[in-house]
Amino acid sequence: MTGTGAMRLNSKGQVTIPAEMREKYGLHPGDEVDVIEVGNTLQIVRRESSSTRGQRAIQRLRGSATTSMTTDEIMGLLRDE
Repeated sequence: MTGTGAMRLNSKGQVTIPAEMREKYGLHPGDEVDVIEVGNTLQIVRRESSSTRGQRAIQRLRGSATTSMTTDEIMGLLRDE
């Protein structure tokens, strides 16, 4: 099986998906995933209805821009600063 690696389950039942796999599959902080049981295995899949990172940024920014904002202020909003 390719793309597998040992991951440790923490006390809260959480695992960390390695950075290489997150990059390969385009997973970003805030993405919604489902854990699906298939036979004797668990699969992690991105939710079909999950908004993308860009869509979430747009939703946060919607209605917040003014003509008096500087480029630095706008970039700060985009970076969650």
